[in-house]
Amino acid sequence: MKKKNPTSPPGWEPYLAAAIEAAQDAAGIQMESLGRPHTIGYKGETDLVTEVDRASESAIVERIRATFPSHDFLMEESPFRPGGSPFLWIVDPLDGTTNYAHGFPHFCTSIALWHNDRPAVGVVLDPVRNELFTVLRGAGAFLNGNPIHVSREDRLIRSLLATGFPKNIRKVRNKNIRRFYRVILRARSVRRSGSAALDLCYLAAGRIDGYWVADLAPWDSAAGVLLAEEAGARITDLQGSPTVLGQDGIVATNGRIHAALLEILAPRPSQRGREKVKGKT
Repeated sequence: MKKKNPTSPPGWEPYLAAAIEAAQDAAGIQMESLGRPHTIGYKGETDLVTEVDRASESAIVERIRATFPSHDFLMEESPFRPGGSPFLWIVDPLDGTTNYAHGFPHFCTSIALWHNDRPAVGVVLDPVRNELFTVLRGAGAFLNGNPIHVSREDRLIRSLLATGFPKNIRKVRNKNIRRFYRVILRARSVRRSGSAALDLCYLAAGRIDGYWVADLAPWDSAAGVLLAEEAGARITDLQGSPTVLGQDGIVATNGRIHAALLEILAPRPSQRGREKVKGKT
């Protein structure tokens, strides 16, 4: 029997409603300015931030704080100032900033609520496609109110995968390029969309069969990981150990191809030695 639109666990609905309203506020700002010239700042050589990122973040905080003024926030564009609340909102106001700055219509807002260090609520809103992904821990994952689930594909060669590359790829040793090379020769294909949150939502909806990345920021993964897990995904780090936010790397799949993907992502001992030497050159 399919789960109905999330109404349990009891008591979390006001938090979900606030997150949805906040994401919709941000979406309005983003769509109004999409395709226009932007004021672009740089957090790194290729790590962008625009005035729309900041305006979206301000709108989200204003909306949520109007109802929950004592809650803490961990956000991409602002320093973390913990106040000791057991409630922590983890916010990426505009995931896919580079896409957005170029007018490439693939980006979203990601909002998650953690309570006592556990994920409880997640919302990811894609304003271009008008797709709202929502989740409550223990109540399933939903797209526009309809339940979603991971795919049932069990062969890697028939699987569509997604990945990402580090924003500071020119400087870090672990560039994910060798892993990408190994995987793309064994899977049907690999996509690199520029939005980790949407990649995890697409996994939850069965649009892709697996996703991996060398590292993720908490705001990139907090809502998407919960959505994927509630949709039936298996999520580990690159070594196959449990992970929550993916800060040490993440492999997220429908579960059926997980072992096969892990085997390709983790090079054999002889390969590790060669890659370590190459990484120093």
